Amino acid sequence: MSLSPRFIAFILAFLISLITTSFLAFVEGVSTGMLFVAAISSAISSFFLVLYTVDILVFREVNKMYRTIHKLKMKDFNMAPRKKLIQESNPLRTINDEIFVYVTKKQKEIDELKKLELFRREFLADVSHEFKTPIFAAQGFIHTLLDGAMDDEKVRERFLVKAAKNLDSLDILVKDLLVLSQMETGDIKMNIVPMDIQLMVTNIFGRLENIAQDKNITLKVKPDDLTEVWVKADPDRMEQVMLNLIENAVKYGNEGGKVIVHFNEGKKYIEIAVRDNGPGIPHEHLNRIFERFYRVDKSRSKEIGGTGLGLAIVKHILNAHDSKIAVMSKPEKGTTFSFKLEKVFASAVPESENTLSQLNS
Repeated sequence: MSLSPRFIAFILAFLISLITTSFLAFVEGVSTGMLFVAAISSAISSFFLVLYTVDILVFREVNKMYRTIHKLKMKDFNMAPRKKLIQESNPLRTINDEIFVYVTKKQKEIDELKKLELFRREFLADVSHEFKTPIFAAQGFIHTLLDGAMDDEKVRERFLVKAAKNLDSLDILVKDLLVLSQMETGDIKMNIVPMDIQLMVTNIFGRLENIAQDKNITLKVKPDDLTEVWVKADPDRMEQVMLNLIENAVKYGNEGGKVIVHFNEGKKYIEIAVRDNGPGIPHEHLNRIFERFYRVDKSRSKEIGGTGLGLAIVKHILNAHDSKIAVMSKPEKGTTFSFKLEKVFASAVPESENTLSQLNS
């Protein structure tokens, strides 16, 4: 029921008139005509007094609040038109609710901005650190040579090789940053075509065979009887994804362990999982491992190498494929990275020669 100012004034005036008349009825010598006049006069005076109080004093302030809100972005409010607002049963509560929602929303935005600012500071610190290490190392070797060590052939060659390695690391870091930036801005478009990802994984196993043998790690594909797995993906970008995940599993896995790439076929999608039985990732780090430059064990990561951008690039590539990467890990039991790609049915599989040419291009 809508409690308009006039209705409120009418109810209160009626009650005041009733109380006044009832009180006068007990007074001796008061006639019926006097009671009638008292009832009418008290009702009319009470009506206009209450109407003035409610309509002018209260609802005038409501209108001021409404105009203030209107100056703000109205899209942040779910406000009714002014006339309808005044006619509501409790317009003050309505406005208060809207202001509460607005303040809550703005507080969330402020918290998000603070998080982004913290992330920006951490990112700048990480970038500075990552750039500083190879630059300072290369500078040190080159300046040592310029200061006189160049005359010694053995020292010259050794220092030049070390300087070149640090500059190569810097070049890889810059390229990864460029790729990541282009993906975040949408400048890189995915060339989605049917591809045999099982063949791609086999080729990656061949490329990583020496690293795996050095740690006595077994590389396997499951199920064992698979000959091909067709999905829709960008071959070049998907090769980055699989190479990064498999190489990480080998580098961070335990000596004598296993790295298994498992394909699970569904009705519309193929689930790809890369699993190792290494030391695992502590639970408190799982939510941050896809951040740029984030490292679980910084000292060990430096020994193994890498730019710290691999998983961030993997995440953006899979997002561009309308997929999300998931990670499950338990300390001392291993880690599993998994994601899904759209399945290619047999009728849509291209000829093998065409596919191989796409993978090699």
